[in-house]
Amino acid sequence: MTGRGKRKPKAIPQAGSVNGEVKKKARPEDLMTDKTVAQVPRKLRDEVEQLYKLRMPEDFYLFWDFCSHLCPENPRDALKETLGLRLVGPFDILAEAHRSSANPQPNYHLHWRYFYDPPEYQSILQSGGDTQLHLGYYRDSPDSLPVFVGENEVQNGCTITQMGDNVFAAVHLFLGKKRKQRSGQKEGRGALDILGEELRERALSLGLSLEQKSKAMKLRDKKVVTKTFHGAGLVVPVDKNDVGYRELPETDAGLKRVLKAIAEARSDEERMKAFGPLQEMISFVQFANDECDYGMGLELGLDLFCYGSHYFYKVIGQLLPLAYSLLKRDLFGEILEAHLAQRSRDGHLDQLSLA
Repeated sequence: MTGRGKRKPKAIPQAGSVNGEVKKKARPEDLMTDKTVAQVPRKLRDEVEQLYKLRMPEDFYLFWDFCSHLCPENPRDALKETLGLRLVGPFDILAEAHRSSANPQPNYHLHWRYFYDPPEYQSILQSGGDTQLHLGYYRDSPDSLPVFVGENEVQNGCTITQMGDNVFAAVHLFLGKKRKQRSGQKEGRGALDILGEELRERALSLGLSLEQKSKAMKLRDKKVVTKTFHGAGLVVPVDKNDVGYRELPETDAGLKRVLKAIAEARSDEERMKAFGPLQEMISFVQFANDECDYGMGLELGLDLFCYGSHYFYKVIGQLLPLAYSLLKRDLFGEILEAHLAQRSRDGHLDQLSLA
């Protein structure tokens, strides 16, 4: 364990921030022409945002239009036969599946929320395979639009792979991987090629990037103060005096060794002793919070969440809701608390089918 955590030098403030507070930007749909606005009724748009308490990007609705064109009778399964993907989460609201839900009180914080999904992540596509592969929007704060679409496979851990800044790009990249997997097979290649061309043409006609790393994502990278265990990166307001974030007093590898010692301890006595270094880090977080370096507690809480052991749930419940509150990201705190209360690798993901 090294000394008390220090602020990260030369941190770059978020663009458009004043005193660490991020200005709200105009919605993309307010700037769009009719050509690039989806034909989704305002009523359904409002329901999605009311139920999830999150604003959705226009590409979400445009992708629904695209899938409705591919499979008018069931847009949610438009990609199932070709890619093995199904539209889920907020797409269920566009399909109006919530009107016939078996569950009278579905919790949309938990609807298709997988084991390693942090509060910043919102599932929108899933594969029915054993790896529990799913794609979702990733936001830095609940009052902002997503900064990218990510991919996670629960079986392989907490890593979130960036897949472009819109759902068209993410599915295009996913399709490219499928094509490589089937490089030696003729079966299914034709359908993949046709879908790929349709997807590409639609995205280009809408002016949407198909790059895995768009210009906007590269600009965000400059604001990332730390990668965190999931690799998606952490962005918090940092002012001109570098107030907002300080590094943990331990490397990622060192922190994982500390957590491993706790999780794999052979007795309660051994586990209590192993908690010592972590308790010291928690004390550093308290110092950091007192000096407005709220990002430190957020980083440690997310790293504990990503590690996955139930031995850290109590500490996570102390660190993360407070960090989100201090950063004015209270909705993420609500999502985290709901998730921790029912977190399970074999949990029921579809809230609408719960009886």
